[in-house]
Amino acid sequence: MRSSPLESRHRALGAKLVPFGGWEMPLSYPSGTLAEHRACRADAVVFDVSHLGTLRVSGPEALDRLQQAFTNDLARIGPGRTQYTHLLDEDGSVLDDIIVWWAEPDCFDVMPNASNTDRVAAALGAADAGAGFQAVDATAGRAVLAVQGPEARARLAEVLPEASEVPRNRVAPVEWEGAALVVAGTGYTGEDGVEIAVPAEAAGRLWDAVTAAGIAPAGLGARDTLRLEKGLPLHGHELGPGITPLQAGLGWVVRWDKPSFRGRDALVQERERGVHRLLRGLRVAGRRPPREGQAVLRAGEIVGEVTSGNFSPMLETGIALAFTPPDVEIGDELAVDTRGTPTPATVVALPFV
Repeated sequence: MRSSPLESRHRALGAKLVPFGGWEMPLSYPSGTLAEHRACRADAVVFDVSHLGTLRVSGPEALDRLQQAFTNDLARIGPGRTQYTHLLDEDGSVLDDIIVWWAEPDCFDVMPNASNTDRVAAALGAADAGAGFQAVDATAGRAVLAVQGPEARARLAEVLPEASEVPRNRVAPVEWEGAALVVAGTGYTGEDGVEIAVPAEAAGRLWDAVTAAGIAPAGLGARDTLRLEKGLPLHGHELGPGITPLQAGLGWVVRWDKPSFRGRDALVQERERGVHRLLRGLRVAGRRPPREGQAVLRAGEIVGEVTSGNFSPMLETGIALAFTPPDVEIGDELAVDTRGTPTPATVVALPFV
């Protein structure tokens, strides 16, 4: 089990630490997930997301390697920008969903999910290093702080004014007290904010400065309910083996005009024949949270399965993402089998909030 460079800070704050993707990470602090969630929607919070991977991909061949691997098209952006993309298996299913930070002309920080760093490195050919291409796992040498919320930039400006000014979907180097940071206008809450990669030896000092500016710590429990309210997919739930971008409603991340990328042929075949299921949002009656794996019913018959479900702190009702037949439409009335009881659920447009 790996631990964050900020582990001692979390323990001192009374965080509940849990295993996540091979790491021991804070689920919540004494304030609780509901309070942390609402603080992010109304003000600003900071998450430790050091469990995310960082592959430093560099060299004159780096861009071509990434273009051959990923579904999105880096030619649509350029250095100093970020891009959401997918890495597929040969059957078209999503091996991982990734944010690429294009830091310098020949240098990219590829940010996989916690448990997928080795798989992504292998798919990129990290073992085939040479003068033109290198892929180095830089995860252990840094921490990543995600400062999120409508007041995130204003509060961060008290500590890191340059970081607070990095626009959405941009990435820039920032120096702070002698430490070289990389700051990206990205996040996973649906709110404004930035993510800050900081050398491990400076991470504790930066955490202390950020929290002293009135930015409350929040754990992965709130990060999950925040992303769910925004309808954002989580690998292992809405993405993963057997799940393609088209089934997950993420066809926009696929650039069909690219002549090749890993898994393209299988995805083209699925596009031509049509998907057999689609990801939908369900607003469930009452406060009981639906849970992953529960059956989705239509006229008493099982037609799908919940992939993620929870109580929405903002709507104060149950919400879920679920795969259903492609003919299910927004406004349809279905049900979720919650503990053996069919609970009415309405298909709604995403995001929930």
